[in-house]
Amino acid sequence: MVQLVTPAAAPSPSLTTATPWSIKLRRALYSTRPYYAALGILLFFALWYLLVDFGKVWRFRELPGLVPSVREWTSRSPVYGVSLFTAEYYAHIWASVYRVAVAFLAATALGVAIGVMMGWSRIFRGLAFPILELLRPIPVLAWIPLAILLLPGREAPIIGLTFLAAFFVTILNTWLGVRSIDPVYFRAARSLGFSSHAILIHVIIPGALPYIFVGLQIAMGACWFSLVASEIVSGQAGLGYKVWETYYYVQYETMVIAMATLGLLGYISSALVRILGDYLMRWRVRMLAGA
Repeated sequence: MVQLVTPAAAPSPSLTTATPWSIKLRRALYSTRPYYAALGILLFFALWYLLVDFGKVWRFRELPGLVPSVREWTSRSPVYGVSLFTAEYYAHIWASVYRVAVAFLAATALGVAIGVMMGWSRIFRGLAFPILELLRPIPVLAWIPLAILLLPGREAPIIGLTFLAAFFVTILNTWLGVRSIDPVYFRAARSLGFSSHAILIHVIIPGALPYIFVGLQIAMGACWFSLVASEIVSGQAGLGYKVWETYYYVQYETMVIAMATLGLLGYISSALVRILGDYLMRWRVRMLAGA
């Protein structure tokens, strides 16, 4: 990225070098943030245990208990056949991760491209925005019949429905990112003789990246919850399908296992998107530090 930096705003040499992992680790250990996070998780599980396992309070006693669920999850011979030590568990994980990965990558590629075009071209925005606003409020569940009719097989409808949830979020955040760029940067680039392609590469995409990656984190979460709905309807494998199957057959401990795994995978995938965004926007951290 080409940057116009005045001498007063230039980052110091110490800020241009990457922070060693040892320093980052030390900062994380001295920060109160991870300890608050761990405390919050412990309080959640303690409340679950007190309401369900120990106190059996009102309607909470109908829910699966914490202890039986953990015991089933870590058992080498689970009652319902799904635990950390069974191949079926990882087959369901792989099916869901594959669908989310394909849908998310497709939504990222198309959503970012359309969002950039909407922010760059007034004509394209005028044509695309009304259609986007018409289709965006339609719930994913309402698309299920059309997805089954239009997309062949069993995998394609699930991936297509998962794609839709992330697609609209990515477009809107990318468009907002392009609109947020100060027009001064465009004028400066043109005065330096930048072509339209160079402005796109060196001004628009870097300038919109913060908004794009916020949208991608939201889109990743949208992928996971829409995946569950689509797997329930047309899937034969996957964590969402397993949630519905175990509820239908009253295997509540396994249902909790599938739900907890969905949460963990969603957290990990969003964290990976966030780490990638931080890596690609190191220039932004240095620029803000210098400013």
